[in-house]
Parts: sequence; C-alpha cells; structure tokens
Amino acid sequence: MIRSSRGFTLIELLIVIAIIGILMALLFPAVGSAIDAARRAQAKNDVTQIATAITAYETEYGRLPGTNSSDNEATVTKTLVETLTAQSTNDNPRKITFIEVNSWKKGKSGTNASGDFLDPWGGSYYVALDYNYDNSLTGVGTNNTNVRKKVAVWNDPSSQKDNPSAGQKTRRYVNSWE
Repeated sequence: MIRSSRGFTLIELLIVIAIIGILMALLFPAVGSAIDAARRAQAKNDVTQIATAITAYETEYGRLPGTNSSDNEATVTKTLVETLTAQSTNDNPRKITFIEVNSWKKGKSGTNASGDFLDPWGGSYYVALDYNYDNSLTGVGTNNTNVRKKVAVWNDPSSQKDNPSAGQKTRRYVNSWE
C-alpha cells in the first residue's frame, strides 16, 4: 500500500486550532485594556474641552454660563451643551461655538437622546462652577476634592451603564484638574 501525504490528519488540525485558540486567549485581555485606555483618553480629553469651553464662554460674556446656584455642582445637561455649542441664543446671543459635540455611541462620548453629555462608558459628566469668583471649589468630584479653579469637570463611574467593578471605577474616573 502506498500512502498519500497530501492533506493534514485530524490530530494535526486539532493541534493547530488549539494553538490559535491559546494565542487568541492571550490577546483578548490586551485588546480589552487597550480599548479601555482609549476610552479613558477620550474622557480625559472631554473633561478638558468642557472646562476650556466654559472658561472661553466666561471670557467672552464676562460671566459663567447658567444661573448663580447655591448648589455649584450639576451634570453637563442639554441646556449647558446647547449654550456651549451655539444651539441656544438665550445664554449665547452671539452664537459662538465653544465646543463641538457628536452624538453618543457605544464606546464614544457625546450627547444622548436627552441632550446630556455622556462619557464613553455611558456615564454622566459633572461640572462645578465658581459663581463666587474666589477660585475655590469645595467637595467636587467623586473624591470630594477641594479645587483651586473656576471650573471643574469630572465623570462618575458609578453612573456608567455597565456597572463597573471597584477596580474599573478607579481606572475610569477622570477629572479636569489633575
């Protein structure tokens, strides 16, 4: 009998498939952490842009957007987004665009259907404004930090849609003052 060696045996194919499976298992955690790092970078960019846009608004109009509130901490709402993107003439009569915001998509930050500005994980951004103009904000952020700035912006990982673990919450927290 002459044996032909043109194909692979079943054992050889199973070994190759097993090796590919092991390599993929090693690759997935690296891909997941790279995606999370990209989302964190996007969120850090967002909080910096929001703070810069509010500061530019204050420079242009001589006051901070919104009303003088006793509670200086609030989410970045549709009203604030419309003011900073020149969609509203109530607080931005010159229609100056201070920030550009896209629609929220999974993994990308932007405004949701309600008009609120969300981070890449689907959580809210928060802003604290110094209406006293003493460059001092007390108890801001998820760590209740005292900040020596006029504007502070941060996200809250507890408000994110996928309910992150404690370690993920620490890695996903970003703010504009550090």
